[in-house]
Amino acid sequence: MDKIRIGVSTCLMGETVRYDGGHAHDRYVTDTLGRYVEFVPVCPETEAGLGIPREPMRLVGDPASPRLLTIKTKKDMTDILTTWAKKRVRQLEKGNLCGFIFKSKSPSSGMERVKVYTEGGMPVKKGVGLFAKEFMAHFPLLPVEEDGRLHDPGIRENFIERIFTLKRWRSTLDQRKTIGRLVAFHTAHKLQVLSHSTTHYREMGRLVAQTKGIKIAEVYAQYEALLMEALKLRATVKKNTNVLQHMMGYFKKQLTPDEKQEILEVIRDFHAELVPLIVPLTLFKHYVRKYDQPYLRGQIYLSPHPLELKLRNHG
Repeated sequence: MDKIRIGVSTCLMGETVRYDGGHAHDRYVTDTLGRYVEFVPVCPETEAGLGIPREPMRLVGDPASPRLLTIKTKKDMTDILTTWAKKRVRQLEKGNLCGFIFKSKSPSSGMERVKVYTEGGMPVKKGVGLFAKEFMAHFPLLPVEEDGRLHDPGIRENFIERIFTLKRWRSTLDQRKTIGRLVAFHTAHKLQVLSHSTTHYREMGRLVAQTKGIKIAEVYAQYEALLMEALKLRATVKKNTNVLQHMMGYFKKQLTPDEKQEILEVIRDFHAELVPLIVPLTLFKHYVRKYDQPYLRGQIYLSPHPLELKLRNHG
């Protein structure tokens, strides 16, 4: 797979573009994700023409539609940033991005819980950075996260799983749109979707099975929306346990009594949160190879992202 193109706040790359001439280098982003990702850096404030260093700014007023003001001189920068942001997101349409990593707490790039100062002077953490808000409205299906949240193992796994899946989907879109290709993609991703949402799993199955009378482009568009909505929901221990039990059904005739008991015990340990997901999956991969199970061999769920990222090793 080619590297995945995602946008990123420039300061997270170690570039000295912050208001004080500093940076916010995130080594997980550059050193770990960087092995699989091609970054498209974006710094709203410098790209909008503001200098380095510059007077710091903050969001002020109504959290739903705040203004962006410089702290000391109270200069209103809202229109400058908003006009630039609307133009920039249109430019990014050509970038084939599979996601974006924003700088947390930033009045221009924060994804959520950005401080907004009300008339009383007390901040409430209910704001969204002006550029981040424009980006998320323009690309509602794209996976987005911010640097602080990516240090949570569950959030990190969910984001990275989504960008890898979207990259695979984009590869499918690069080919001629056919029902056969859609069925092949859906078949390979069934268990992955099931681990996130049984509701979307059923709805996507119905969509793929009942395409008669619907234009192929519309089917693909509906499928992509359902796929990204499903994967945005977290894959919990309970949901993964359900998938593991579902997978056992494919070995009814092959497993010996001892092997079946071993898998059941490992699934119980996972459900009780005594072992991470990597443990039962490793055992399943062993039996998939041993018995050459064709359906499970093609399931993305078993390897949705590189093993080196260790995303399923957390408890």
